[in-house]
Amino acid sequence: MTDESTIATLIKRIEVLEAEAGIRRLQARYMFLCDTPCPEFGVRDDAHRIDLIMELYSEDAVWEGVGEYYDDQFGRAEGADAIRRHFEGFWGEKQDPALLLNAHYLTSEQIHVDGDEATGQWIHMQPWLFSDGTSLLRSSRLNNAFRKIDGVWKITRTRTENVFITPLPKDFAESYPSTSVLMRPWR
Repeated sequence: MTDESTIATLIKRIEVLEAEAGIRRLQARYMFLCDTPCPEFGVRDDAHRIDLIMELYSEDAVWEGVGEYYDDQFGRAEGADAIRRHFEGFWGEKQDPALLLNAHYLTSEQIHVDGDEATGQWIHMQPWLFSDGTSLLRSSRLNNAFRKIDGVWKITRTRTENVFITPLPKDFAESYPSTSVLMRPWR
């Protein structure tokens, strides 16, 4: 192997590692923005939250729930406007009972990079607590796609399939914040 060939190989490997890191941050930020209360500092309200989420998506992205449980629950949203409406349906209207707490935990990560395109698979767990004390634990598989656009990784597909949903004991979480201050800048 020549020095030029070695350098080219190392550059390609570094580019893949940087892509994986960028995609990992992108997916984690998406999940962070979907948490309740939203831990990202400076998010003023749910409309602002949706704006920040939409910045993570390409204009031609698809968000869909698949499989026997999610087909009917989530359906398919094609394009940025439809995806925005999907999120507005979730956060844009007062829900009763109100969602007090949910958090997304990602596991089993696999990221596959091919130049300026990539796919990623995860399993996620998500506990939910509502204002009436009811609660549930949801687990889903994710099969997402990404594209580098103008030097920035964007989500081009969010695809989710139910693994299971089960009730948790009433008021399973007895101590939780009404707002998150974790990401507030240090003094």
